[in-house]
Amino acid sequence: MATLLHIDSSVFPGEASSSRSVTAAFRRTWEEQHRRGTVVYRDLAADPVPHITAAAWAAGYADPSERTPEQSAAFAARVRLIEELERADAVLIGAPMYNFSIPSTLKAWLDSVLLLGRTAGENPSAKGTPAVVVASRGGSYAPGTPREGYEFVQNYLEAVLGGALGLNLEFIVPELTMAARNPAMSALVPLYEASRDRAFAQAAALAEELAEQLAA
Repeated sequence: MATLLHIDSSVFPGEASSSRSVTAAFRRTWEEQHRRGTVVYRDLAADPVPHITAAAWAAGYADPSERTPEQSAAFAARVRLIEELERADAVLIGAPMYNFSIPSTLKAWLDSVLLLGRTAGENPSAKGTPAVVVASRGGSYAPGTPREGYEFVQNYLEAVLGGALGLNLEFIVPELTMAARNPAMSALVPLYEASRDRAFAQAAALAEELAEQLAA
């Protein structure tokens, strides 16, 4: 049966997080379709990946026989993350927008798994793996909105996950998530609720679609 690599990066737990709520909905549908399948879960807020170090970076481009003990240990930690990605039949990522970008914990994970000559380059080792990204945000950065130019989450992840790693990307974008908590945005609550409902419906539909594709 299929393996799903599920990564959450929101600092908020459970239903307090819009991205976690939607990734959980995707995962529930996925598990209903893959009762004997495997889910590899990483909560980057609760158990963060170390930010890249000089030793971890240099080890990726050094001959194994020439690595220092520090480089070998750092690279072994990267390899564990890389192998999780390579073994996955599908990837699910919760990527909330914080200050116009992704959480630093998710960036740390990306820095670890992106290795030129293996996961990136001419023949990326996870190329073609379907990946669903839940890119939640407190406001709206959609085309035509005043803050369109501040959208650095989806554009960045398209470049790294799609362009460098070669994953087959789908985005779910719950927006205006602050409307229910910010009185100044109260007029936008109906739009937020509509966006939330679409996100849950899209999560269930994509999970079912991927399940069918992998079972075929």
